[in-house]
Amino acid sequence: MTNESLIASLSELVGVSNVLYGDPISNQATSYWNPAPIQTIAIVKPGCTEEVSQLLSLCHERGQSVVIQSGGTGVCEGADPSSEDVVVSLERMNQIIDVDLNEMVATVEAGVILQNLQETLADQNLLFPLDLGARGSCMIGGNVATNAGGINVLRYGMVRNLVLGLEVVLMDGTVLSSMYPMLKNNTGYDLKQMFIGSEGTLGVITKVMVRLFPLPTSCQCAMVAVDSFDAVSALLHRFRAQLSGTLSAFEVMWNNYYVGVTGEGKHRAPLSRDYPFYIIIEAEGFDESSDKLRFERLLSEILDDGQILDAVLASSERERREIWMVREEFDALLPAYLYDVSLPLSAMNKYAEVLEARFNAELPDCHPVLFGHIADGNLHIFAGPYVDEAHHSAADEIVYSALIPFDGSVSAEHGIGLNKKAWLSQNRSEDELALMRSIKQVLDPANLLNPGRVI
Repeated sequence: MTNESLIASLSELVGVSNVLYGDPISNQATSYWNPAPIQTIAIVKPGCTEEVSQLLSLCHERGQSVVIQSGGTGVCEGADPSSEDVVVSLERMNQIIDVDLNEMVATVEAGVILQNLQETLADQNLLFPLDLGARGSCMIGGNVATNAGGINVLRYGMVRNLVLGLEVVLMDGTVLSSMYPMLKNNTGYDLKQMFIGSEGTLGVITKVMVRLFPLPTSCQCAMVAVDSFDAVSALLHRFRAQLSGTLSAFEVMWNNYYVGVTGEGKHRAPLSRDYPFYIIIEAEGFDESSDKLRFERLLSEILDDGQILDAVLASSERERREIWMVREEFDALLPAYLYDVSLPLSAMNKYAEVLEARFNAELPDCHPVLFGHIADGNLHIFAGPYVDEAHHSAADEIVYSALIPFDGSVSAEHGIGLNKKAWLSQNRSEDELALMRSIKQVLDPANLLNPGRVI
């Protein structure tokens, strides 16, 4: 089948205006992280599950490879197509179908933007606790397909802990519905978990049922500075113990990250730029007066004990956002290579020291900048400046091989995609990889769906 006849057939299924190709997409970036013009036969925008089923069935019959795109915020090239692929964009499937107050469940289409869901639920005093810096662009389908993490994992868990049901379309067009709103449902294999984190290689997620929680009515936020990673670890244990279930975020920035994003022409520095480590601590509860008193009393005690060098407490939502902007808006560090790893908290500082030493010795023109979700063992690294792909590969070798002595993972929350595939065997045994390939073979024997990703 020629590209022209394929485009004509796809247009019959979803409408001419929902199939883009040629000049209209010639200047469209591949993704947020890849500004190169997108390479694809066409971008197809289905409007419902039935259209997804029909277009996948058509591509299956014609042996046409398909790449699924969500919000374009993924960093591992998992949704970056080639010129031989058809892109399926889920942006039109953006309806919040139902919010069930009794069951505390929301049913949404895969193209719903995370921030839109958050704001809709907040109007009803409800919370979907997934939160990350890309909230204004990322979509629920992509969040689920990558098992997204974010800043609230220590309290609510990863996405797979928040999903109750899925509707998925397989490559042959089969619609698989596991849309069950019950938290407890031990009726055979939990098939939805197979698709969560599969990065679109097993099926296309079209609908999701997610768990909801009461929206907290109080929020306490502070940034503190400490002089060592041991102090970071000690503070985490103390806040966990004394703030019980209200601790929602505990984000750490090394000095080189903080200095890199603050100062003249950048973010205002809430604290002096001379401290070794900075921590953003946030607790959310349901009793403003007692929550505020408990948080401020603990912070005061820690200051008196000398565990922290300095602190700033947000007294308004504006001040809270100013604190979080330091952590979430890092354009001043780009272009650079971004890494997402996990390892035990007890090994994190030693790993950081090894990284610094190895970059200095092996790649002295490349400098690692560290920050991350330390409470759940997740460390992010910017290494830059960007030079070329050979330079990038050398940085990869340092970052990933340095994890081996610490039993660390090459991906904490971003996934594998294309650019970490070569490193997957560092964390997965050959038996595990063989089983993954077997599952892929059963569900997509022709390897047409997100081909080449993950395995």
